[in-house]
Amino acid sequence: MENYNQTSTDFILLGLFPPSRIGLFLFILIVFIFLMALIGNLSMILLIFLDTHLHTPMCFLLSQLSLIDLNYISTIVPKMASDFLHGNKSISFTGCGIQSFFFSALGGAEALLLASMAYDRYIAICFPLHYPIRMSKRMCVLMITGSWIIGSINACAHTVYVLHIPYCQSRAINHFFCDVPAMVTLACMDTWVYEGTVLLSATIFLVFPFIAISCSYGRVLLAVYHMKSAEGKKKAYLTCSTHLTVVTFYYAPFVYTYLRPRSLRSPTEDKVLAVFYTTLTPMLNPIIYSLRNKEVMGALTRVSQRICSVKM
Repeated sequence: MENYNQTSTDFILLGLFPPSRIGLFLFILIVFIFLMALIGNLSMILLIFLDTHLHTPMCFLLSQLSLIDLNYISTIVPKMASDFLHGNKSISFTGCGIQSFFFSALGGAEALLLASMAYDRYIAICFPLHYPIRMSKRMCVLMITGSWIIGSINACAHTVYVLHIPYCQSRAINHFFCDVPAMVTLACMDTWVYEGTVLLSATIFLVFPFIAISCSYGRVLLAVYHMKSAEGKKKAYLTCSTHLTVVTFYYAPFVYTYLRPRSLRSPTEDKVLAVFYTTLTPMLNPIIYSLRNKEVMGALTRVSQRICSVKM
């Protein structure tokens, strides 16, 4: 049993990796996933920026999704890897607050951005003639800005709360990052009111957007069913299935984690689920969107050919 200095104001992150060969294997795997996520999301952002064929509202939103995922995984994994390599699991009180803020802000922004992307597909397929007006550049900017601002306000409220509650002697957080629910379990006070606000936030950022996405795609699938063009049907189904795959990977672990009562949760289960939305999803998003999107694959070919011609 490791002895930690409990008189310090620092927190201790117990981490994800056990001190064994299995832990080393998991560490190498997570670092590999992290590097893949960095390369994939940076490539997606650069590709959309460089290829004029991808200067569309959907691709603009997709570039923002990659930007959020890039920051999201960078908020968690480098600190986790550093702790494992150096054996120093402490994180300062301020550092924990900063990590908690960025995790919550980016998570909230991504949830709202995914809903905006569903709205984009809904308008594109159900109201194609209205698409240039309803999904103008101004509307895209408003959607993206709104996602960031609302996510940041929510994160600020939660972070301020967890930094001002009294903590007991133990400051060992049974997680690999400063997750607010994990921090609240260390409080020396009754937090049932705050747990209600966490449930409310989860409902606003997870349940409501998921309902909106489900309704949008219900209408989309109905419209696709009545399409006469077989090629149009195939393209619409492919686009929608891609987005629904991303939505499922993102929302399912979050909903299962944050909408359950504390009595039904376990630290080990929470950490395993957290791996999905902090590391796996940021890596999978660019892969899913590139492999299942003809426009993105076409742009990748054009940019690659352009780079090769410049070198020659």
